[in-house]
Amino acid sequence: MNAQTINLGGMTFSFEVVGEPSSPYPAIVALHGWGGSLESMSGVAEGLAARGFQVHSLDLAGFGRSDPPSGVWGVDDYARQVNAYLEQSGLKQVNLIGHSFGGRISIVLGADYPTQVSKIVLTDSAGVINPPTARDMLVKAGKAALKLPGLNAFEKQLRGWGQKQFGSADLKASGVLEPTFRKVITEDLVPRAAKISAPTLLIWGDQDQDTPLWQAKVLEQTIPDAGLVVFAGAGHFAYQERLPDFLRITETFFKG
Repeated sequence: MNAQTINLGGMTFSFEVVGEPSSPYPAIVALHGWGGSLESMSGVAEGLAARGFQVHSLDLAGFGRSDPPSGVWGVDDYARQVNAYLEQSGLKQVNLIGHSFGGRISIVLGADYPTQVSKIVLTDSAGVINPPTARDMLVKAGKAALKLPGLNAFEKQLRGWGQKQFGSADLKASGVLEPTFRKVITEDLVPRAAKISAPTLLIWGDQDQDTPLWQAKVLEQTIPDAGLVVFAGAGHFAYQERLPDFLRITETFFKG
């Protein structure tokens, strides 16, 4: 791995570039999911570089070797930072690959920076809000109960216990990024998806339990120029589980 770092808005930002800069195709920017890093996309980057593309894999703020945000960020903040990287790197128009949280950022980039984006691949992307589950309702009721007289003194301890019992794996692993995680997962990006003009390919695992297939179908119906490919038997990391298929389909889409 040959990761590099630059100063981006006063923050250390890490990235890796593979492939030939003389490629006739737009450069690809690969955006990893929450808790990942540019290494999460290494198979994709190396595979597509071997197929004639230049690929930029990024460590999103707070992950890998990139500095964490100084405050609580939303998806727009992450999209602005990625766009700043594009500008600083002289990338005029790119293809995007976004997995999970990286898909959220890709949706915003496609909607708000249309001249920068040629095509988009969203693979098991987040951005569609799940309806509340029974567990969500229980957690909400528990938070309300903590405000009752006699319990508020134990709020910190009980919140910690509740997070251990009911928090998602991403939440538990977020550390200093926990407030940012809580913010981004509440952002409904379907209205932004409707503004995407770039051709968009959705690649999904039909066994994805984190961003279920129905969410892919919502995005397919919402994005004006979108198509959906489903990998039977694959989960939330379908692009890794079916890497040869993912590379073949993505190459055809980006070159076509």
